[in-house]
Amino acid sequence: MTYTVAVSGASGYAGGEILRLLADHPDIEIRTVTAHSNAGQPLVDHQPHLRSLAHLTLQDTTPQILDGHDIVFLALPHGQSGQYTDALGDAPLVIDAGADHRLTSQSAWDAFYGGDFHEAWTYGVPELLVDGVKQREHLRGATRIAAPGCNASTVSLSLAPGIAAGVIDPSDIVAVLAVGPSGAGKSLKTNLLAGEILGSANPYAVGGTHRHIPEIRQALAAAIPSGLPRGADDIRISFTPVIVPMSRGILATSTAPIADGATDAQIRDAWESAYGDETFVQLLPEGHFPRTADVLGANTALIGLAIDRAANRVTVVTAVDNLVKGTAGAAVQSMNIALGLPENRALSVNGVAP
Repeated sequence: MTYTVAVSGASGYAGGEILRLLADHPDIEIRTVTAHSNAGQPLVDHQPHLRSLAHLTLQDTTPQILDGHDIVFLALPHGQSGQYTDALGDAPLVIDAGADHRLTSQSAWDAFYGGDFHEAWTYGVPELLVDGVKQREHLRGATRIAAPGCNASTVSLSLAPGIAAGVIDPSDIVAVLAVGPSGAGKSLKTNLLAGEILGSANPYAVGGTHRHIPEIRQALAAAIPSGLPRGADDIRISFTPVIVPMSRGILATSTAPIADGATDAQIRDAWESAYGDETFVQLLPEGHFPRTADVLGANTALIGLAIDRAANRVTVVTAVDNLVKGTAGAAVQSMNIALGLPENRALSVNGVAP
């Protein structure tokens, strides 16, 4: 069976990456691409690397144009998806790459985003531990999927195994991320100009203000074993992202205290048990740590784990391509699961080097 697809926000980074992956998907026909200010222009003018899609023209983003497809991807700025998802009730599968359907808590949405609150959809991180099973079990047959925030899924995948196994204390998490500016979207912003970021590292959203914090707390709370306190209030995280001069990538260094009585073997086993059979989330051998260069273009999260007994903390270093595993790859992987297709279809573990 061939599924017809419409992609909104197709002139942006996330939309372009969704299109790049879908262009090589044997079960997908990309029929419609939409945009706002760029409507009426050839897609290839804004995504010149997508040569196989040069025949497509950007159309207006309206519910009427998006409707009538088997699958609709929304790659719009935060707060804009809801107006379309409300009108796409008959679409068989809708996948939102924005934040509008990620959070279960309206108070968290109001505090970090504001505007209209929309119900949470099935979270699109298949490898995440939730209620003792992997999130992919909840994605099977799903019709509404919320693709993750790239920083949020990276930190959540980094620490969920330790929380689920009870070998780390989730009340004192510290995460510092080096991130590429493509995660901020394609709109012109002075602080993201090359002249501002080349040769410099620039922290932003410091002091608990980053919008991905409630998403991280929500995901990690779901990993807490049954019978223990499981609210997001039980997850405390200091989260500091830093823009560095690379177009793509996230290198997340996350630490948490070692739980009382946890042995080194139990700690490492928590991550080995969680990801030992996974294709796209891989734990590196002891003493090895990833680089962002190793995952560029791949739907892979590479994880390095260190046990720092002197500080009594576990340190997890995770590298992802923010546009692939962090966004578009997670969306396509979740789509495959929802449709009953092979999970790795059109997705690669191989990066691009140098």
